[in-house]
Amino acid sequence: MTESDPTLTLTFDNGPTPGVTEAVLDELRSRGLRATFFVVGQDFADPARRDLVLRARDEGHWIGNHTTTHGIPLGRRADPAVEVGEIALTDEALSDAAGGRKLFRPNGAGSMGPHLLSPAALQYLIERRYTVVLWDVYVRDPHEPDLWVDRALAELPKRADNVLVTHDVPTGAMVHLPRFLDTVQDLGIRIVQEIPVHATPLREGVVVGDIDAICGTS
Repeated sequence: MTESDPTLTLTFDNGPTPGVTEAVLDELRSRGLRATFFVVGQDFADPARRDLVLRARDEGHWIGNHTTTHGIPLGRRADPAVEVGEIALTDEALSDAAGGRKLFRPNGAGSMGPHLLSPAALQYLIERRYTVVLWDVYVRDPHEPDLWVDRALAELPKRADNVLVTHDVPTGAMVHLPRFLDTVQDLGIRIVQEIPVHATPLREGVVVGDIDAICGTS
C-alpha cells in the first residue's frame, strides 16, 4: 500500500463493553491497527469499563469524549449549563485516559445537523481546544448487526478517505469485524488512525469547516 491509497479511520462509539470490546481490541492488536474509542462519561464510573478504556489507551488507541449521558443531543437541550456539563464532566473523568488529546464526538442518532451542538457547547469546545470528530459512514450496526459490513463496503468507494462509526456494544455486530477488516485490506484501503480534516469542523479549538451545519443558534 502507498500514501496515495484510499484510507479508512476506525471509530467505536458507546463502549467499551465487557464481553465485547476485549475481542475488538484483540482483533485490532493482531493486525497492528489503531482506532479511536468514544466513551460515554457515565459508563467510565464502572470499573470493568474503565479497565477496558485504559487497556485501549495502553495499546495505542485514542480515547474521545462522547458526552456524559448520551441523551438528548446538545443542540436540543435549551439549557447551556447542561449542554456544557455533558462535555465537561466527561472531560474531567477521561483526563488521564485521553492522554492529553481533546477529541469530542456529539451524539445525534447518526444524522448530521444543527441538533449536534449548541452555542454554549461549541464555546466550551473552542476554549478547551477540542477537535470535533464527525463521520462519513454510519451503518446502524446496533439496530441491524448483521447488515453493517455490506452497508459499509458499499459506502467506502464514494470517498477517498472515510471515517467509519461502529459500536462496541452487545448487539452481536462486532463478530463481523474480522470479515470487514479482511475485505477492506483486500481492497487496498489503508486503515489509519489519523482523522481527516474534512471530518473535523473544529480542530484543536479552531474552526476549519462548516461548523454552522452542526451547531444550532438557540
